[in-house]
Amino acid sequence: MRFIPHTEEERQEMLRVIGVERIEDLFADVPEAYRFPPLNLPPPLTELEARWELEALAEANTHAGQYACFLGAGAYRHFIPAVVDELLRRGEFYTAYTPYQPEVSQGTLQAMFEFQSMICALTGMEVANASHYDGSSALAEAVLMALRLTRGERPRILLFPTIHPEYRAVVRTYVQHLDVRLEGDEGWTREQLREPLAVLEALEARLDGETAALVIPYPDFLGRVLPPARLRETADRVHRAGALLIAVINPIALALFEPPGSWGADIVVGEGQPLGIPLSFGGPYLGLMATRMAFVRQLPGRLVGETVDLEGRRGYVLTLSTREQHIRREKATSNITTNVGLMALAATIYLSALGRHGLRQVAALCYHKAHYLAGRIAALPGYEVWTEQPFFHEFVVRTPRPVEEINRILYEDYQIIGGYDLGRAYPELEGHMLLCATEMNTREELDALVTALGEIGGEGQGRG
Repeated sequence: MRFIPHTEEERQEMLRVIGVERIEDLFADVPEAYRFPPLNLPPPLTELEARWELEALAEANTHAGQYACFLGAGAYRHFIPAVVDELLRRGEFYTAYTPYQPEVSQGTLQAMFEFQSMICALTGMEVANASHYDGSSALAEAVLMALRLTRGERPRILLFPTIHPEYRAVVRTYVQHLDVRLEGDEGWTREQLREPLAVLEALEARLDGETAALVIPYPDFLGRVLPPARLRETADRVHRAGALLIAVINPIALALFEPPGSWGADIVVGEGQPLGIPLSFGGPYLGLMATRMAFVRQLPGRLVGETVDLEGRRGYVLTLSTREQHIRREKATSNITTNVGLMALAATIYLSALGRHGLRQVAALCYHKAHYLAGRIAALPGYEVWTEQPFFHEFVVRTPRPVEEINRILYEDYQIIGGYDLGRAYPELEGHMLLCATEMNTREELDALVTALGEIGGEGQGRG
């Protein structure tokens, strides 16, 4: 570092207090041969040369803006208005940390309050926090919350098998050392996975006095949307069993479909990346979480509230913060800290810019483009599309050749990023592809994919 604010006298005083004579003594436990190893670094570069090298490295990556992209599976390419990035990069937001002092953090606190309000409006719930690291950690925290709300007397969680596989893996990581049983997400055949209502009925039959929560997707990892009328029945059965209903949502889909709060969900979680956050090669993303006011004391993370000061002026404060840095460790519900607040701000700006009607238009475009694409692929020889259930902007296609091979040909010969190989997460779905369409896919791109799939799958016309 070029500038260290401590004087030599201050450094000597600190060393004396901790009982050593020299700074080097602090590294006595590191073997001498490894304290200052030679670094095999290339010669220094000028700023211009460094820029050239970094640009060359960046060009080695293919991003979703270069090729037509039909890959979703939990991370989606949506249009992001320019105002999102413009406001997000303002210094007062870009460098903001935890708003411990409300008198100097009103902008950050108000943004968090508006974020919570919008998530409540979107999910139909009464209270939302701000926020979680991503959708998978939000689900894991919701499971822990359900266990607390049932006083640890119900050690079983029922997971729908077509919840995002990475979300289920994170939940297992969170509870692996607890006396908790995760059941319901394994052992299904391809035919059973194709009938989500039958899976739902089977899981409902397993509700008992040991069940803390049933977790269902809306829509599921395969893009399908369970009917809200049927989910009301599920909520009634869950509540009669004394358990909680947790819904895992796609926030864009909620602009088109009935919100979980209206059909009886107790906790709603999801990934906020579709709300104005770029793909960014995997993150940072944003975990959404909302619940009922009756459960607010067990809600992890932060809750910002609106109040008035001594002069009657409106202001914003941290109403509830249940991490161990704020309250006694044994009463903490989470160690969630900064909560990717910048990503929550991006979602807030995005939702504000689009408004209710704009968000619904985005959802409608996703829905109709996916259905147009599914209809055209279903007409291709050798391909089969799962259309038994309503779906949003993703759908399953059984392919005539291995998915990995089809994706390679799409990429190399057609400059198209294909779908997700479902065999990676579900061995019983080997040979099935998950395709996604959003408002960013033009009619020309949709038709080009159909043409390419037809040529790849056509008898005697396969490439590679």
